[in-house]
Amino acid sequence: MSNAYKMMKAVTFPAIGKYEYTERPEPQIKGAKDVKIKVLGASICGTDVAILAEPQRVPGVPGIILGHECVGEVVEAGPEVRALRVGDHVILDNNLPCGVCPACLSGNANLCADMRSMGVHIDGVFAQYAVAPETQMVRISKDLPLDQSIFAEPVNCVMGAVKKLKVMPGDTVLVLGGGPIGLYFTTLLRKCGAGKVLVSEMSGFRAKYAIGQGADRVINPAGEDLQGQVLAETDGRGADIVVDAVGCLLPDAIRCVKAGGSILLFGQNAAATQTVCQNDITARGITIYGNFIGNNTLQNVANLLNTHAADFTKMITHRLPLSRFGEGLEAMRRGEALEVVLDPFAD
Repeated sequence: MSNAYKMMKAVTFPAIGKYEYTERPEPQIKGAKDVKIKVLGASICGTDVAILAEPQRVPGVPGIILGHECVGEVVEAGPEVRALRVGDHVILDNNLPCGVCPACLSGNANLCADMRSMGVHIDGVFAQYAVAPETQMVRISKDLPLDQSIFAEPVNCVMGAVKKLKVMPGDTVLVLGGGPIGLYFTTLLRKCGAGKVLVSEMSGFRAKYAIGQGADRVINPAGEDLQGQVLAETDGRGADIVVDAVGCLLPDAIRCVKAGGSILLFGQNAAATQTVCQNDITARGITIYGNFIGNNTLQNVANLLNTHAADFTKMITHRLPLSRFGEGLEAMRRGEALEVVLDPFAD
């Protein structure tokens, strides 16, 4: 039987609010620089939850294969592929820039005007096989366990933001939100030299993981005065850096950052609006950055993982076969999961 007719298991997005565990034809290499991978493991992201929400919070395209976080093994390479070979293990940046718009040509492909994202606009990685351009992949050590490499895609997004912040040794950092993204920030900012890392989080479940990922203290804003506690932790100055990992907490960030400090806005929430006083920013000399995906940082992520410089494995709360995707999705929706790892080849 021709490869074109081989079938594989996949989780698809047939209609708004719906998913299906089904069979799809294995994807085939079409471009000379395409690479086909066997998906060794994939993980559920908050973006997947948002695509499957009703109404959608992220506008995924019905009909696609879902998923964008994975680790793969190269099984076939196009004739112009240069850096990868069959058998290599790779991590993947699922965001495919056009390469010709002004943003791409100025070195800012993460701001591409015609970006296509696997698992959002085109077929993704909740399947046994996937195809993507070589430019979106970086080799990792075959000896690196899946439990360590599975975090590559979200860490890449956070790495792009951390790259902007220029953390100084001893800085006090406040991370607003202790979900998976907040925990990646907690870990990386600590590794960059932050002297004190504070996390604002209402969930006791997430708070325990924040401490495990390097937070010095978790402040519960539902029962504590967030600004007052941050000032108490910083001798009245405020945090050097505040990260909003939720997507609707800019007013809190402004209140908690020091004069001359920096705010990084990362969380995505297109439905949220906020009211701020611009003078609170200008008169205090606050710098505000925005970021949501990495830009030329995937090799940094591979280096981080290959050298075991950061450990995210404690964040894995569920390991499931791809066929039980729905269980992982519901755990994410209930706030009872952080990292749900899916095995496409398990029964």
